[in-house]
Amino acid sequence: MIVTDQPAYDAIRDWLSSRCGITFPEHKSAVLRQRLARVNQSFSYKDLNDLAHGLLEEQKEDVQLAVTHAASTNHTYFFREPEVLDRFRQIVMPYLQKKREMRIWSAAASSGDEAYTVAVMIAEEFGEEALSRLHILGTDISGPVVEQAEQGVYQLKQLDKTERRLVHKYFTALNPNTFAVKDMLKSCCTFRRMNLKAQPYPFINPFQVVFCRNILYYFDRDDQRATLEAIYEVTEPGGYLITSVTESIRDLDTRWEPVATGIHRRAE
Repeated sequence: MIVTDQPAYDAIRDWLSSRCGITFPEHKSAVLRQRLARVNQSFSYKDLNDLAHGLLEEQKEDVQLAVTHAASTNHTYFFREPEVLDRFRQIVMPYLQKKREMRIWSAAASSGDEAYTVAVMIAEEFGEEALSRLHILGTDISGPVVEQAEQGVYQLKQLDKTERRLVHKYFTALNPNTFAVKDMLKSCCTFRRMNLKAQPYPFINPFQVVFCRNILYYFDRDDQRATLEAIYEVTEPGGYLITSVTESIRDLDTRWEPVATGIHRRAE
């Protein structure tokens, strides 16, 4: 059977790679097609040919945003990858404690779970008063998840790995299955839509810590290296990069110095 929409699929996939840095290899084509089918349904397009026309020929912004969101959506939750967070607590947090202002960037923030997790960790380690000098920026390419992060409302399943006492301390129960982040955390977290491929990054003040977890595997090798180098430029000397345990950057020839699995440092 001939798949007549293959050129349209290839064009959409190429657009995602060039515009967003999001790469879908052939063995993940079924995943991308499934996600694009949901976009088709929401816009009443009959097939990928119609979607490609709206995306590339008509350049409809709402279609572009929908395709980007569909392609970048992944599962996230609070206190993900505890082994990396433990190393962050042991190695990086003593460095942060000495700072008058703590500036942290969650570079692939999704719905804000990571940013709020870090805020909880700092409040627990340094005391709630430390939140007044904490500034966390969370960015993501998907507008809908940025809006969700700003709202700070989560389902119980996203808090499944969070200690119950922390849930009671830092969240307000809206109903048995829905919880809202308390203002003490929301006040130190800001969320914005941002494409990591739009380099150089427009920050004035450097960050002391950048979290860039579970996003690099969406990029091809050149985009991975370029993103890591761009992050290096907006991190202060001596500052840290936190990556996922599943994303090794050792063979990408960047200036980051390895410290431990998932922990890297910019030279002072």
